[in-house]
Amino acid sequence: MTRMPLSLTPLELPALASDWWDEINDSTQWQDGIFYSLCAAYALVSTVALIQLIRIELRVPEYGWTTQKVFHLMNFIVNGVRAIVFGFHRQVFVLHPKVLTLVVLDLPGLLFFSTYTLLVLFWAEIYHQARSLPTDKLRIFYISINATIYFIQVGIWVYLWMDDNSVVEFIGKIFIAVVSFIAALGFLLYGGRLFFMLRRFPIESKGRRKKLHEVGSVTAICFTCFLVRCFVVVLSAFDSDASLDVLDHPVLNLIYYMLVEILPSALVLYILRKLPPKRVSAQYHPIR
Repeated sequence: MTRMPLSLTPLELPALASDWWDEINDSTQWQDGIFYSLCAAYALVSTVALIQLIRIELRVPEYGWTTQKVFHLMNFIVNGVRAIVFGFHRQVFVLHPKVLTLVVLDLPGLLFFSTYTLLVLFWAEIYHQARSLPTDKLRIFYISINATIYFIQVGIWVYLWMDDNSVVEFIGKIFIAVVSFIAALGFLLYGGRLFFMLRRFPIESKGRRKKLHEVGSVTAICFTCFLVRCFVVVLSAFDSDASLDVLDHPVLNLIYYMLVEILPSALVLYILRKLPPKRVSAQYHPIR
């Protein structure tokens, strides 16, 4: 058994770190441990979202499917699907043709986009109402944007099914990065607008401070997570060593999914944990 040297020169540290990284990536035990940990983390977040959805339904069953209920339902679905994917990681990463692996890994990411841009829609409606601006087309715009994104993504998957083309796969990654950047801009635009509008509100109250904290925190969290997703996906498109759709990059997958989905989801669910009031509120209405 070789002993570790008592002291390492600065030139030896990168080589040692590289050996450690490769050893973990190539280890079946580490792969299983990391991916099962991701499965457990996603299952926990999914369960929390479901419990919160049930609590909201018991609190205000008469309001039907509100934006808040749909948001928690979609969180439950997205995180539940991710938990299943990572629970069966050994089967997922060896699916044939390869496009099936891309579908299974990228579809929850698109659902995550739809889930969290629902918050942008909600904030945009509040902002437009406060400014006496029309809100009737905001929901149509949200649905149109999502439908277009899914249509293009399905087209990319179909093409890859017929022809496993590295150029089209590259375009698919850039497309995901662009979608993430659009989401980041959406949070910056409407989260920022609503935040500064609340700051200029003349009446100082505890409710106003809480809403300021809520909007500011969620905006910062979601803007950061979508921007990080954009950067990492672009990096993986140009550097195969940063690829996320392979089994032997478990550490990179752990860092990536923790930063862009698990921690943001957990934090946002915690920040938005407050139940709606039982009485009818102008800011709490069913989806029409």
